[in-house]
Amino acid sequence: MTATILPDPKVLQIGIIGMGDMGRMYARRLSAAGWKINACDRPEQFEKLKKEYSSNSLVNILENGHYVSRLSDYIIYSVEAENIDSIVAMYGPSTKVGAIVGGQTSCKAPEIAAFEKHLPADVQIVSCHSLHGPNVDTRGQPLVLIQHRASDDALDLVRTVLACFNSQFVYLTASQHDKITADTQAATHAAFLSMGVAWHANSQFPWEVPRYVGGIENVKINISLRIYSNKWHVYAGLAIMNPAAQAQILQYAKSVTELFTLMVEHKADEFRDRVYAAKKAVFGGLPANHELLLSDDLLDKFSLSNVPSQERTPNSHLSLLAMVDCWWKLVIVPYDHMICSTPLFRIWLGVTEYLFQSPGLLDECISVALGDDTFRADDLEFTVAARSWSEIITFGSFKLYRSRFETTQNYFSPRFADATTLGNEMIKTIFEKTKQRRLH
Repeated sequence: MTATILPDPKVLQIGIIGMGDMGRMYARRLSAAGWKINACDRPEQFEKLKKEYSSNSLVNILENGHYVSRLSDYIIYSVEAENIDSIVAMYGPSTKVGAIVGGQTSCKAPEIAAFEKHLPADVQIVSCHSLHGPNVDTRGQPLVLIQHRASDDALDLVRTVLACFNSQFVYLTASQHDKITADTQAATHAAFLSMGVAWHANSQFPWEVPRYVGGIENVKINISLRIYSNKWHVYAGLAIMNPAAQAQILQYAKSVTELFTLMVEHKADEFRDRVYAAKKAVFGGLPANHELLLSDDLLDKFSLSNVPSQERTPNSHLSLLAMVDCWWKLVIVPYDHMICSTPLFRIWLGVTEYLFQSPGLLDECISVALGDDTFRADDLEFTVAARSWSEIITFGSFKLYRSRFETTQNYFSPRFADATTLGNEMIKTIFEKTKQRRLH
């Protein structure tokens, strides 16, 4: 592309189109670092945002994306993947000559397509994606940078701007990003979403049920509630618009269904052989001195329940068995993606590893799955929920996705504050535990 003269960082103006949770986090962190911010959201949010940021002289709230685009040298679209094309079509042509533009969507294929279609040819494209939620400490977390249509100088400028996050830059193409985010997030989200729907269907608040006690159960409950405390579109865009994610969610539902069928048909040998084949495929390459990411003792302190952990009831852990089965069937080695994994994925990998690698625990799990009906009704509802989510994804319906998500969200909303507090501590602890492994 034609060389352009980049602005002096000292006078650089950063634009943020979309002031949802992540847009606000970017505005807060960047302005705190001394950068001048021009920002907007939907027109009906203008007065509210003006008032909210009236005390921050570095955040200039504007009426719409046209004004943000004309003034700003580096513009970040922080909008839902579902809406990225229409919003870039609306504001992209107003982009300042020679500016740098990027997006924060979880699925880059439609984002890059929108930029290529609607942005002027002189505009440079450097996209990004912070692989964590808005309430997670950004220090050390992976931050993907995609130098799609840009000079090295433009990439350096983006790095300079985003350096204040103290995140770990990961350099990918758009297609690599979508494949890796599908590998690390799609089935993980499907598992936790299915748990929430299953508990709701059984009218359960699991932290009040004695059989949902212990370290693994703490992870399931805290992370499921953490996901449901967020906005539905955070997960819908990845699931519906990323083809690789769709395939994984379908396989996860298939793994859940086939394992549950073997359980209720009491096909013990076939069930055990399949579980151990998955274990060998996913964990068989670990060295003999491999240290587990997590331990039950570490996670016992992150509990919403008042029931003593000694009263733990052995669980079939269908959700975890199906996760490893899904990785096996899709030939995914989860450790390959640690360098750009989300906090939720690291936790989920940690508990699956713990279940499969702790002496005696997997056999206990298999024994319960085949011969104990304590969790049978829960496993049935979980299977139905996993299949239901996969059907919604297959239909490609944002409306159905939102309806199912928000119905369950409303059911659990009274405990979101507690779950968020515990979840933040859990993520912080596990991040420190896994930091060195992510770097190597």
